[in-house]
Parts: sequence; C-alpha cells; structure tokens
Amino acid sequence: MNWGKFGLFAGGALFGSYGVRILTSRDAKTAYTHTTAAVLRMKDTVMKDVTTLRENAEDIAAAAKDINEERQRLEDQRIIEDAKAVLAQAGEANA
Repeated sequence: MNWGKFGLFAGGALFGSYGVRILTSRDAKTAYTHTTAAVLRMKDTVMKDVTTLRENAEDIAAAAKDINEERQRLEDQRIIEDAKAVLAQAGEANA
C-alpha cells in the first residue's frame, strides 16, 4: 500500500469535513453577512455614479446637438448670403 497517497486522501477528507464546519460556522456566516452588506453598499455607490455619468452624457449630447444645429444654421445663412450676392451681381451685369 502506498502510504503517501493514503495520507493525502486522509488529509483531504479531514480538511473537507472540518472545512465544511468552518464554512458553515456562525463566525463564517457573520463574515459572509458583512461582506454581502459591503457589496450592496458598493453597488448603491456604483449605481449612483452610473446615473450621474448617464446624466452628464445626456447633457453633453444635447449641447453637442445644439452646437451642430447652430453651425448648420450659420452655414445655411452663409449660403443664402452668397446666393444673394451672386444674384445681385448677375442683375448688375444684365442692367
């Protein structure tokens, strides 16, 4: 018989049975409860940050849209002024 393998098996079985007891102990449950509470607090903080980030992104997108609309309005106005100038020159040339 190979005593080394038997020793590993016995050690694993012993650790397994005591490991289960340790993991289900009152102290372990308290630790799990505190850890879970910390994770829930962290989740709340992350969700607040995500909401703030989303609101900022919406504000930035709205401002960018306003900028583009103003640029387009100015470009349209420039095109109209250029067209008026061309028509005025054509009218002077025909007169």
